[in-house]
Amino acid sequence: MFISSTGGHLTELLQLSSMFSKYDSYLVTEKTPSNLKLKDRYKKVFYLIYGTKDYPFTYPFKLMANCFKSLYLYFKIRPDFIITTGAHTAGPMCCLGKIFGSKIIYIETFANIHTKTVTGRLIYKFADLFLVQWESMLKLYPKAVCKGWIF
Repeated sequence: MFISSTGGHLTELLQLSSMFSKYDSYLVTEKTPSNLKLKDRYKKVFYLIYGTKDYPFTYPFKLMANCFKSLYLYFKIRPDFIITTGAHTAGPMCCLGKIFGSKIIYIETFANIHTKTVTGRLIYKFADLFLVQWESMLKLYPKAVCKGWIF
């Protein structure tokens, strides 16, 4: 399973799209008008509810709904691996995956060179493989692996 929030996180994740056809893979992201076209290009696409912390009143409810939807999708797909570039959409799925035995591969975002992301802080504690795209991030995540940019 490849999962990420929309926007830059999804753009980064799609850099790995050559892997989608090599494996029985699923793409999970947020449902936005621009993401609806993903179903035309990739066969197995699922959508979560789009939510942003810019709307603090509705965000917790959308996050909770996504937790339940993630639970449903997890048991529908039963992924061996969950590969993600973050953010909040991916957090619940990675937690579920860890509990139920999936391997978690987290790729910290290219956008951060000197600071941790919220999702990165959470998933670093239990990821099976934690990748950073900048050498400077190894100071913050000493057990991470730097393989360079995915762009």
